[in-house]
Amino acid sequence: MAELYELTLSQARSALLSRECGAMELTRACCARLRATEDRLHACLSLLEEEALAQAKKLDESGPEAHRPLWGMPLMLKDNICLRGSPTTCASAMLRDFVPFYDAEAAARLKSAGAIILAKNNLDEFAMGSTTENSAFGRSANPWDLGKVPGGSSGGSAAAVSAGQAFGALGSDTGGSIRLPAALCGCVGLKPTYGRVSRFGLVAFGSSFDQIGPLARTVEDCARLFEVIAGPDPKDSTSARLDLYPEGLPEQNFVEAAQAGGRSPEESLKGLAVGLPKEFWEQEGLSPEVAQNCREALQVLERAGAELVPVDLPHQKYAVAAYYIMSSAEAGANLARFDGVRYGLRAKAAADLDSFFVSSRSRGFGPEVRRRIMLGAFVLSAGYYDAYYRKAAQIRRLLRDDFDRALSRCRLLAAPVATRTAWPFGFTENDPLAAYKMDLFTVTLNLAGLPGLALPVGLGAHSRLPVGLQLMGRPFDEAALLRAGAALERLVPPLGAPAALA
Repeated sequence: MAELYELTLSQARSALLSRECGAMELTRACCARLRATEDRLHACLSLLEEEALAQAKKLDESGPEAHRPLWGMPLMLKDNICLRGSPTTCASAMLRDFVPFYDAEAAARLKSAGAIILAKNNLDEFAMGSTTENSAFGRSANPWDLGKVPGGSSGGSAAAVSAGQAFGALGSDTGGSIRLPAALCGCVGLKPTYGRVSRFGLVAFGSSFDQIGPLARTVEDCARLFEVIAGPDPKDSTSARLDLYPEGLPEQNFVEAAQAGGRSPEESLKGLAVGLPKEFWEQEGLSPEVAQNCREALQVLERAGAELVPVDLPHQKYAVAAYYIMSSAEAGANLARFDGVRYGLRAKAAADLDSFFVSSRSRGFGPEVRRRIMLGAFVLSAGYYDAYYRKAAQIRRLLRDDFDRALSRCRLLAAPVATRTAWPFGFTENDPLAAYKMDLFTVTLNLAGLPGLALPVGLGAHSRLPVGLQLMGRPFDEAALLRAGAALERLVPPLGAPAALA
């Protein structure tokens, strides 16, 4: 019989509603798993075990509530998502002691749905990175190989979900920060359409890029989390008003879409046009094992009735440069408020105000954050704005046009999530550009504001580490991603338990 922590979110929900187990029992199982694995993974920054058990006890006393879709479910939050009364550090010395007095809207919706928040997860500082090595409080490890990175910046969330510490987690995706760690850790991650999920209470990195999304062990689990957090929020000016969306709004029932895909994969995939952007599949540096696993997954789609269509994204070659120019500019603006005066780390002694600001920010921010702030200041400075930022904004528009053309011919696009499986710690330490190139296949969707789903499609033949495939869709068409993803998930063999924790 499987341990409770090994259940999927959907299975755990059924067990709770049928009283096979209680919220307290489920929470204790996750806490025990967390204690057994956390010393090796370092996936969490704040453990909320006492609060979680107290909430579970209250839920058990009131009995199962079927109308609350996440009743009794232990979950986690990336530590750049505010949770009332709990530290929200963004893995930065600058916010080491920051405790918000309010919940992020996404966190509030989880609570309202009956979820139990068990921990806050590690990340790259202020979500800037692809490895979770940039945390001021120590790096996280990949549960499939403890010497390899879990991806980033939501690496702690992905590692925790993959290891069974919780049944799901919320991360944030600015340039691939949900999809990349999901792929490297062998779980499922959804980057929603920009504006689909409220950004209220998410500590901003790139305001026109950031989007909160779920990580879980299955596509259906991902859909259950997403259905709770999706929707307009008057507190967020970037939140999409779908009641103003033109006619032809895509299907909006995400759990039903995922269930339909898993229940009848051939029916869900029959006649589905899936575009294959040659700029991804013919990319120099794509490892043979990643290409092999992803192409085998495409063959599964084709045998089930999907139609594979070659498409072009001609401006993809400019995506990484455009993304880092624009996101760094926004990061510099967003992080300007952390000056040690109002809140954040404060220098204890300084000769004058300028020295005070320099000392506070130099001590509070790590090297990667400082690097991006400096790059952002440069591309926005007089004489360089037109040469860099304006050009990057133009490329962003062209990339969205490329996607619109491709998705007018196909319902979905498919590509690898990363050029390789998880790499060793320190692999990109002395080469920031090499680290930025790890986002080659993910940043484009953030520039275009479109949704993407990452799911595991096997283990690399050589590395024996998870390989992820990325499905990309039209605006607000997450249901199509979830339906196709669940169908593919049903047709490919499961990965099994993470090897390093077996």
